[in-house]
Amino acid sequence: MSVDVPPVVIAPNEREHVTRWWKEALVMATFYAIYTATRNRFGSAVVGDTDVPLHAFNNAVRVIRIERALGLYHEESIQDLFLPYRTFIQAMNTFYGTAHFIVTIGVFFVLYRRRKDVFPLFRNALAATTALAIVGFALFPLMPPRLLDVSCPPEGFGAACIEHEMRNYNGASSFGYVDTLKDFGGPWDFDSGGIAKLSNQYAAMPSLHIGWASWCAFGLWPLWRRKWIRAAVLLYPALTLFCIVVTGNHFWLDGVGGLIALGIGFIIGERIHTWNQRRLDRKFAGHIAAHPASGA
Repeated sequence: MSVDVPPVVIAPNEREHVTRWWKEALVMATFYAIYTATRNRFGSAVVGDTDVPLHAFNNAVRVIRIERALGLYHEESIQDLFLPYRTFIQAMNTFYGTAHFIVTIGVFFVLYRRRKDVFPLFRNALAATTALAIVGFALFPLMPPRLLDVSCPPEGFGAACIEHEMRNYNGASSFGYVDTLKDFGGPWDFDSGGIAKLSNQYAAMPSLHIGWASWCAFGLWPLWRRKWIRAAVLLYPALTLFCIVVTGNHFWLDGVGGLIALGIGFIIGERIHTWNQRRLDRKFAGHIAAHPASGA
């Protein structure tokens, strides 16, 4: 007596999205190089353009007026509270100049290793946020608080030489901010020839320090369940916000701009991720249809 056995059908394997660490590192390094070169084509790095510091100063006045209308203009008072603590200010200068890169790079590779399912989305969001920031730097050069009482080019990159504008700013002759990096010291010096030529000191709106720090927090949050670790994750962007204010590198609104850029960056990143996944799905389906034996 024979028994009919139905044929065994093996479903095609699901497509697996493969990422290569060296490829991701190369892509981000290339993108950052393009970002740096593009960012520095605008602002303080543009030698001989006397209109740039004037635009940057006027935009700073606009930001101050908006913050005053909202009751949020307290950056100078906050900085004054901590200026007596020299070691603390030096630590904040070091944090400002190093954590921004070290932590972001570290989280990038943590996401690559431990959250492969969302890594492409976060990578795209980081790139899109940074690209949006370049547009902001070009369209809205902004003089940071620490430069509002510093001499203008060629000696410096501040606003003190714009006498007419200073007189029109409520009769103020000084904004009261301190350039903590110059007066207290840190891991680098904006006044040195090389750094001065390579950096755009008016690249303040939006604040990528806040955008990148928040990106790090969003990426790390789901990885831990312990409350103290999650609290530390959330404290990182909060500490970054405090740091950029107490060192005189940004206004509060720059941080808001960084969060807006990050939000739009995630929207763009998700669209790119979805498009790429559908493209790869179609390619994989076409391969299975052309080579059915490979899926068995």
